[in-house]
Amino acid sequence: MQPAPYVETANGIVEGVTSPDSEIRIFKGIPFAAPPVGDLRWKPPQPVAGWEGVRGADRFGPCAMQRRLFGDMNFRSNGMSEDCLYLNVWTPARSDHERLPVLVYFYGGGNMAGDGSEPRYDGESMARRGIVALTVNYRLNVFGFLAHPELTAESTHHASGNYGYMDQTAALRWVQRNIAAFGGDPDRVTIAGESAGSISVCAQMVSPLAKGLFARAIGESGALIHPALPPAPLVEAEQAGLRFAASAGATSLAELRAMPARQLLALTARPDFPFSTATVDGYFLPRLPVELLAAGEQAHVPLLAGWNSEEMNYRMLLGADQPAPNKFAEVVRTLYGDRADEALRLYPASDEQEATQSATDLASDRFIAYSTWKWCDLHGETGGAPVYRYLYAHPRPPMNPEMGDAVPGLAGGVVDASDEGAVVLPPARGAVHSAEIEYAMGNLASNKVYAWTEEDYRVSGIVQAYFANFIKRGDPNDPGLPAWPAANRDRSIPVMHLDVDAHAEPDRHRARYLFLDQFYS
Repeated sequence: MQPAPYVETANGIVEGVTSPDSEIRIFKGIPFAAPPVGDLRWKPPQPVAGWEGVRGADRFGPCAMQRRLFGDMNFRSNGMSEDCLYLNVWTPARSDHERLPVLVYFYGGGNMAGDGSEPRYDGESMARRGIVALTVNYRLNVFGFLAHPELTAESTHHASGNYGYMDQTAALRWVQRNIAAFGGDPDRVTIAGESAGSISVCAQMVSPLAKGLFARAIGESGALIHPALPPAPLVEAEQAGLRFAASAGATSLAELRAMPARQLLALTARPDFPFSTATVDGYFLPRLPVELLAAGEQAHVPLLAGWNSEEMNYRMLLGADQPAPNKFAEVVRTLYGDRADEALRLYPASDEQEATQSATDLASDRFIAYSTWKWCDLHGETGGAPVYRYLYAHPRPPMNPEMGDAVPGLAGGVVDASDEGAVVLPPARGAVHSAEIEYAMGNLASNKVYAWTEEDYRVSGIVQAYFANFIKRGDPNDPGLPAWPAANRDRSIPVMHLDVDAHAEPDRHRARYLFLDQFYS
């Protein structure tokens, strides 16, 4: 018999719900920090106040303040509010003595959008594999990443910015304090995320504030390394904050804090809005992440990370032009000058088909693949723990006919082709950005956009099994699955090719990343 959906946390008792078969207990909208409103706007997350009696945990909390930016995002949140610091728990545990492995998942969205209520991140499928799964909200855009001289001056750490990342760290502290009551093991916590969520995982790995709060990490497409949401020096971030305040008509921090949240949110639509990434503040982030990784100062935990075969479309380089060899070569010469011939050897374009693939590869590498590679490479050298690297290559199936005018958009999103100004992309050649999420989390059925096939469910079973094994043991391998060797334990640097035919193969493109490394380091 499944226990009642009551759990006593450090702040009070929460009452959740059970899945239809009563196998999984689900707790939604649990506060892990005080509402960051009023004087707490742009301050590190503060402790949540306790409550008397039983607090309902049967619906998701509000999502963070954000504009509608990505067509593939589908929220189940209770509205939108600055009061957004809530988390959700799915647990299969029948008692608080089980000590099951724990997954904490950070959503993507460029630090500008996203929510822990999205169905693709739902934790029930992982819970059915014996894992206590959580999704976590964190502050976004100007609310999560503003730096300002007055904020720095009022801080006891002489720092500002990074509030969204500190929210994540606060959630991890909540997990350490409370997860045993849900049947989870605080010593077996895995942090994971995709895109900005993966960048968040990298941020937590290098921040001294998060040391000891997790035992392993999963990064899907993204690291806090140039050019992916590169951190800014504090002085530069403060100046950007002053410019934002001027655009808002505010002459002081007090005036900014007094402004309605929706008024500030509207200003994030400006093309010069800068706040979506970290600040090298000397507190959460002592130095650039790439420097901390090179020095071996990150968390020394096993890492499973990789990227998709079509992270970005070739049009990001070529615009509306057809990918003819001469056009691609022209773009490459503009980008790399006297190093262009070397680039064209690495990204060859002898005919239109090859130019299309090379333009896709280069756009993907420049967008997010290079930074993820650099993270894997440095952690493999200095992290003292295994690195398991993948390339996810399984394309999504066609959309369901019921979707009407829906077509693929940027970054794996979905747009309405009839909308004015919609960016409609050519058919994908591979696995687009974010395509792996539903497969890895076991949530294909919740996404009604695509006509999933038996093959898709087979791929999902393979990928989710690898992820679940890693969450449980820090190693994705298991009998019955193709062997996945660690990338830093073999001179060939094996990469797991995730598709219908999952297999490990040598890294065939290391020279590309070493070339790009000279421009981004």
